[in-house]
Amino acid sequence: MTNPFLEIPLDIYEKHMSLDSVYQLQTLNKIMCEQLKCYDILTPMILGVAGGNGLEHIDTNKIDIVYGVDINSKFLKTCRQRYSYLGRHFKEICLDLTELSVCLPKVDLIIANLFIEYIGCKAFVYHMQKICPKYISVVIQLNLGDEFVSDSPYINAFEKVEKVHHQIDKTELIESLDKINYSCILDKKYPLPNRKIFQRFDFRAK
Repeated sequence: MTNPFLEIPLDIYEKHMSLDSVYQLQTLNKIMCEQLKCYDILTPMILGVAGGNGLEHIDTNKIDIVYGVDINSKFLKTCRQRYSYLGRHFKEICLDLTELSVCLPKVDLIIANLFIEYIGCKAFVYHMQKICPKYISVVIQLNLGDEFVSDSPYINAFEKVEKVHHQIDKTELIESLDKINYSCILDKKYPLPNRKIFQRFDFRAK
């Protein structure tokens, strides 16, 4: 099956995510600002970078290179165009991280917001063990209602997303990263419309 994120147009994705009734693009932008400023790092990597939401918070006086990883090359092309001013400080990487054979560069910080749900906890932890970042910061979505994808005029574009969605159990995530020597150092919740919550977990290498 073709990954649905190869078929969803970026403008539809962003319009859906930024609706007042969804308000996820805006919340993720705020969270990424916090993630980038929390730690003394030179090389962050953003998994599932899409159109680059949050890259405006990159301070090139402090950050050497930010890697943007996505399965969709069109998303990455738009990302490069939008943030062309970052120049050599931004490097895009087009990869499917459900493939365990792929290799990523070593970095100080991994940011994975609403990303683990689409490759699964086991694959994510496997890649973290290979990359060995100092810090890992992730956001997962808690659903107090029934649906993972919020209702919107654009909902039809997301029909196939449910087929690749993994429900992430926070205990499993924390315990799995603990087994590869990462301690959970932050647990923070961000309320959203539609009975949803973003939960952020930060981890530090032991």
